[in-house]
Amino acid sequence: MSPAATDAGGDLFAANLKGALLAVASSAFVGVSFIVKKKGLRRAGAVGSRAGVGGYGYLWEPLWWVGMVTMLVGETANFVAYMFAPAVLVAPLGALSIIVSAVLAHFMLNEKLQRVGVLGCILCIVGSTVIILHAPEERSPDSVEQIWRLATQPTFLCYAALAVAVSLLLMLYCAPRYGQTNIMIYVGICSVIGSLTVMSIKAVGIAIKLTIQGVNQAGYFQTWMFVTVSAICLIIQLVYLNKALDTFNTALVSPIYYAMFTTLTILASAIMFKDWSGQSASIIASETCGFLTVLAGIIVLHSTKEPDQNLSPDLYASLTAPLPPKIYWHIQGNGDVGKQKEDESLPCDFITVVRQDYFV
Repeated sequence: MSPAATDAGGDLFAANLKGALLAVASSAFVGVSFIVKKKGLRRAGAVGSRAGVGGYGYLWEPLWWVGMVTMLVGETANFVAYMFAPAVLVAPLGALSIIVSAVLAHFMLNEKLQRVGVLGCILCIVGSTVIILHAPEERSPDSVEQIWRLATQPTFLCYAALAVAVSLLLMLYCAPRYGQTNIMIYVGICSVIGSLTVMSIKAVGIAIKLTIQGVNQAGYFQTWMFVTVSAICLIIQLVYLNKALDTFNTALVSPIYYAMFTTLTILASAIMFKDWSGQSASIIASETCGFLTVLAGIIVLHSTKEPDQNLSPDLYASLTAPLPPKIYWHIQGNGDVGKQKEDESLPCDFITVVRQDYFV
């Protein structure tokens, strides 16, 4: 092997190592941010309306902003990681954030992760990894106008319209009725909208890159359309992710959100950039198996869901306290009135008096 080839191989290894380390650091920051933000949401909910029921008091909670900054650092590290290493290496490492958040939630938030829940996490991670590893490579556009043409093709317009329709259905009909009891509502909104967020942010990133290179993209209306879509989608994601974290167990929110968001993002990218063309049947079968594995993991995780007790401790204790035993008053044969507990033998002539709230 020539020295030039050796140097090239060494440079590639060094770049991949940098990307992998940045991806691991990103996952750690993102996983920690879930915990810090949830602690901030709990603090805000203790003194005002919870985010899960439409409150926005968390915006004045410093701990929540610490979590947001932590997440921003993680996402920045993840973005930089893609500059050094391929997506096939960086993207699967994002699953480490699930493990970080689940472990920290177990110890810091007292959100117990059952053994079956661990199995569900593993299934979600394995399935998402299979999808990512077998996802087709996308062609990199070289202008905002090119992305606009891809975004306005009929197939992607159908996907975008379906995504918006599903999101509106979840937000306007399902969330008010089932949002507090079904984890898939809030997480589904974040995931569906998130797939559109990635597509629009990618366009904004290309515009910024071209502008830095000297080709100004600010004069194109497509650039500002993508900026507007990105801002709207990010706000929606933020609101409903906070609702999900405030309402449900973090150990469940993290893997389900990761699995659904990753799957839908790959699907949206494949539709928009026509990456499915030229794929072999074995690759498509592998991606299908990965998707089914993700679904199995979501079902397992959902079956182990433990609803959060959002009641105050005193109220919850009063509602769950055992009632005293039933007391039976009876008139004995000699006319004396006596009483006895349920576990005592009852005479034939008695009158039962039960606490009114016994039937509650």
